Amino acid sequence: MRDHATPAHALARIRGAGASRAMLRRWLRRGLETHISLPLFALLLLVAIWTLTSHFVRIEREAADLAARESAHELVDTYEAQLARNLGGIDQTLKVLKFAVQLKGPAAALPALSEKGLLPSGLVFVVSIADRDGRIVASNPPAAHMSVAGEPYFEFHRHTDTDTPFVSQTERDAANPEWHLHFTRRINDDEGRFAGIAIVEADPAYFTSGYERSRMGERGALGMFGADGVFRAMRTGDSVSWGQQANLAPVERAIEATVNPWDGAVRYTSVRPLHGFPISAMVALDRGEQMAGFEKHRRTYLWAAAGASALLVLIVTLVCLWSWQLSRTQRGIRRAQETFAAASEASLDAFFVLRSMFDESGAIVDFRFEATNGRAVQLIGLERDALIGATLLAVLPAYRVNGIFDDMVKVAMLGGMREAEWRGAGERTRDIWMHRQVVAVEDGVVAIVRDITERKRAEARIHHMAHHDELTGLPNRSLIRDRLDQAILHAQRTGRCVAVAFIDLDGFKLVNDGLGHNAGDELLKVVGARMQACVRRDDTLGRFGGDEFVIILSDLADNAMAVTPVLEKIRQAVRAPVQVEGQEVQVSCSMGVVMYPRDGADPNTLMMNADAAMYRSKEMGKNTFQFYTREMNASVEEKLVLLEGLRNAVEERQFHLLYQPKVDLRTGRIFGVEALIRWRHPEHGLISPLRFIGLAEEAGLIGAIGDWVLHTACRQNMAWRAAGLAPVSMSVNVSPRQFEDKRLVERVAQALEDSALPAEALELEVTESLIMRDLAQSVGKMRELKAMGVSLSIDDFGTGYSSLSALKSFPISSLKIDKSFVAELADNPDDQAIAMAVISLGHMLNLRVIAEGVETEQQCRFLRENDCDEMQGYLFSPPLPPEQVAAMLRAQALSIETTIDKECHDVAAA
Repeated sequence: MRDHATPAHALARIRGAGASRAMLRRWLRRGLETHISLPLFALLLLVAIWTLTSHFVRIEREAADLAARESAHELVDTYEAQLARNLGGIDQTLKVLKFAVQLKGPAAALPALSEKGLLPSGLVFVVSIADRDGRIVASNPPAAHMSVAGEPYFEFHRHTDTDTPFVSQTERDAANPEWHLHFTRRINDDEGRFAGIAIVEADPAYFTSGYERSRMGERGALGMFGADGVFRAMRTGDSVSWGQQANLAPVERAIEATVNPWDGAVRYTSVRPLHGFPISAMVALDRGEQMAGFEKHRRTYLWAAAGASALLVLIVTLVCLWSWQLSRTQRGIRRAQETFAAASEASLDAFFVLRSMFDESGAIVDFRFEATNGRAVQLIGLERDALIGATLLAVLPAYRVNGIFDDMVKVAMLGGMREAEWRGAGERTRDIWMHRQVVAVEDGVVAIVRDITERKRAEARIHHMAHHDELTGLPNRSLIRDRLDQAILHAQRTGRCVAVAFIDLDGFKLVNDGLGHNAGDELLKVVGARMQACVRRDDTLGRFGGDEFVIILSDLADNAMAVTPVLEKIRQAVRAPVQVEGQEVQVSCSMGVVMYPRDGADPNTLMMNADAAMYRSKEMGKNTFQFYTREMNASVEEKLVLLEGLRNAVEERQFHLLYQPKVDLRTGRIFGVEALIRWRHPEHGLISPLRFIGLAEEAGLIGAIGDWVLHTACRQNMAWRAAGLAPVSMSVNVSPRQFEDKRLVERVAQALEDSALPAEALELEVTESLIMRDLAQSVGKMRELKAMGVSLSIDDFGTGYSSLSALKSFPISSLKIDKSFVAELADNPDDQAIAMAVISLGHMLNLRVIAEGVETEQQCRFLRENDCDEMQGYLFSPPLPPEQVAAMLRAQALSIETTIDKECHDVAAA
């Protein structure tokens, strides 16, 4: 038994060992496979790379740290030597000054030292001597005498008999508001008693001038602090400061970077006490700046290690993935196809995959549908099964005619991509705008079709908005210009003529200001519609801007009179009354007419000449039309000359004021005057305000002119008062631009202050249409003026559209009846009724009523009989220069005195 068991046991052991060896070989073979062995080998390489990188970084850090500490030690040595020289020089000055005082006395010490050139520069240092009471008895440079008694450095020497200099904290005093350090020494008299102190003042920046930015950077620190731990001067970069608490102990060499207590920055700091002075020098180098080079190298090492690691990982990854890359690619292709199919089905665009069909010569004769999406099926109107395999021209034969098929053939033959837009003509696509994009693929093309009908409609709306006026719907300036270009081109081809009428509404501004912008807009729409009904379909009516319109009448014979009936029809249509905001208003129009080619060969010339003719129409009385003549340009040029002269007139003070007296109708006495501006042109002589006031408004010069009128009128009124004449009120007209100025109240107050004229002696005249532009703002501004004491009057009353409810809210004192109602007051019952109504209305509102433009006795008698309070006009006096007004006031005063004397004599006789 023993003999048989031994071989079996041995066999088992052999088999077990063989199995173990086989398993080991199997694991060895697996370990030698690339995707297992290569990552292990790469891991070893990564460990080696990062171990070496860490070693080099550590060496660089230690070297940089040592260099920073050595640099701090070097710099503090240099700074200590610099401070020692500077402070030694200052102390030497103190000693010499002390000796000179003891030798020559305080008063003669400084001159003696200055004569010998022993005083430091006065640009840098202030040397002074204080007596035992703290009074500065001498200084260089000379300064106001003051007392330093109570200053810490003075009190130190007063109570301490020491030969040690004292260095104060950085401070300033009343005599010298600049910040300074005070270096002082005690001065004793012959008996050794305290006799005063010698003082040298220096700018703290002087002691930090040795800051080297090249070595200390932008965040280093250089400074000195006293035994109390307070910095006398410290510089960081370009900033010099003082007064911070140092809390630093003397350190010969910077061992490691520490946090500086004054700003929390981490720096390599070296401190060195100065011999003979209670001062320590400090140099601190910012750790971030000193270690910047190391950080750059460290980043380089890390980037190099990271790059090598990434490259190694990338290579290993690529090799490991190579074995299953093909399978992954196949799965990706299958997934992409499924994704494309899902995306195309969900897309709003129609997709068509078409394969080319060739004839025997190799030319493309058709395309076969290979794949489509649901949107394509809806667009074509066939089921997918019926569509797949069908040919393009069999399904859509119209594509051969409309050029789409030829376009697709070019893409298939030449490659690339083509896109275009077209409007469908089939049963399912009629009136549908579509965009196609055809891309060449192998053996065919892919067509993507999108419905762009909504985009086309939006573009049409935008185009209409860009070329038509939003308010009236008429062509705007851009489209007018385009239509005029087309009309001229057509006239050139056919030998016909074109008429252009430039139309401006008369009285529109009055409606717009009086009833508001909404009413003005409604009026423009009504007038625009009326004019549109007067022209042919082929003609163009457009809104040029504001209340200006342009009419283009094309294809006309060479006869200007042929357009007269159309223009007259338009004039009458515009003139008809319009109901706006529940109120009937009436406007007219002024038209300027030009003919192509007679009056201009291009649109710019035609429009310019039509505008000139329109202005001539306004000058001729409005509500009419004028054909262009060459003389009209001369009128335009005259306006330009006047405008240029107007600018010079403002600068050269070519204006002067005349004053028209205002008379009390009951007593016949002058109670006030109205200031009226006149322009004496150096070449054209006296120019009426009617010619230049409108130009001044347009050019923006009315503000400066109005200010001059206001100041001049106030000064003249005050001059009459100073001459002993009876006080009169001064009326000044306020233009729309002036009234809209936010600083109007301030300007009026300034004029009154400059002239010293009482506010109650000034009256401002404003028109009712001006007030109605912005009622709330106007009333607010008028109340401010009223609160100052200035009187307010409504000028040209009855010509605007103000309501009675608005009128009663105006803080005014008088109404002025417009001269248009006064002109025919003697004979016109309508004007008489209006005048009586205004007078009655004014009295019921406790207002005084004045009539302007009174020129006849009949007008005066009517006004007096109907209780009108005041008048002005040529019947009593034209506008006069100041001297003649003064003469009238003197004559009136003399007449009053004569009357009083006569009445007194009659009473005495009785």
